[in-house]
Amino acid sequence: MNRPPGDFIRVSEERLLAFVTEAFERSGCDHASIIARLLVNSDLRGVRSHGTQKTSGCCKGFATGTLNPTPQIDVLHETQALVVLDGDGTLGYLPMVRAAQRAVAMARQQGVGVALVRHIGHYGSAGHYTRICSDAGCIGYSVQGYRNEAVPKSPPVYAVNSGNPPYSFAFPGDQEPAIVVDAGAAFDSPYPEVGFEELARSFPSPFFKSMGMVAASTLIGGALTGFTSSVSDAVQERWSGAGMGGTVIALDPNVAGDGAAFFAEVDRYVRDIRDGHLPLPGTDRVHLPGHLEAERMVEYRREGIPYGEREQAGLREVGDRLGLPLPWE
Repeated sequence: MNRPPGDFIRVSEERLLAFVTEAFERSGCDHASIIARLLVNSDLRGVRSHGTQKTSGCCKGFATGTLNPTPQIDVLHETQALVVLDGDGTLGYLPMVRAAQRAVAMARQQGVGVALVRHIGHYGSAGHYTRICSDAGCIGYSVQGYRNEAVPKSPPVYAVNSGNPPYSFAFPGDQEPAIVVDAGAAFDSPYPEVGFEELARSFPSPFFKSMGMVAASTLIGGALTGFTSSVSDAVQERWSGAGMGGTVIALDPNVAGDGAAFFAEVDRYVRDIRDGHLPLPGTDRVHLPGHLEAERMVEYRREGIPYGEREQAGLREVGDRLGLPLPWE
């Protein structure tokens, strides 16, 4: 889980955003502001695993030619309710933002919009793209698939370890904050001290459910996007970090039926769960998915982002390599 760091300094959103944007610009990326905005948003939500600690690796990918810093995002196929985009070997952030925006636009007209993107690198937190949908009043679903992720390993591994594709659902309400499920499909043991085999025997249900989620996510977010052709082989040979795809689907409740009734039902559900159920052990309140992240964003924007040693070390490396002053100095 993405727990806040025990020891940290506070870094302002504005200074961190400026630093990360400059780092990507100096690495040759022509859409630096978009990536920086999404990475900082992850930090603001407390999703440290997908925040600005990724800056160093991403910048190196652009600088070394593993990823395309100046992509041409082309439309490969389009219908009234579906579009297929080519990410041209770049990280998934820019192509998936455009895909989500296209999905929302189609949903407003048809009730549903499906956008598929091929030939991209990792797209970070799947919740970035479902929140674009929910902010526009649409239900959002997004998932990323990896090419050849399940190829047999030597020595063999358990099937439940055949990848961990990110996925997200987002459901907008009216007065209450959106419910945003933002997770990885693979089973993540809450008991690191317990052996894998013992867990599998004691709790088989999560493992089988995880295998199903991994399979569905890999194929909907990957194979469905069309990254299995000889063209894809050539793209990945040129941009070796771009062996992934991404899918985002938007559903507009206003076109599907009575949107106001749907939003009111989301609000009722949130209130009933929050006010009428017990908090999980070790917590003092009931939080639905996405609500704690929304609270953290308000707090961290006001107080500064808690920046642990892991994050600080990553930005020190970037600052030293690119000659940038650190955002907390």
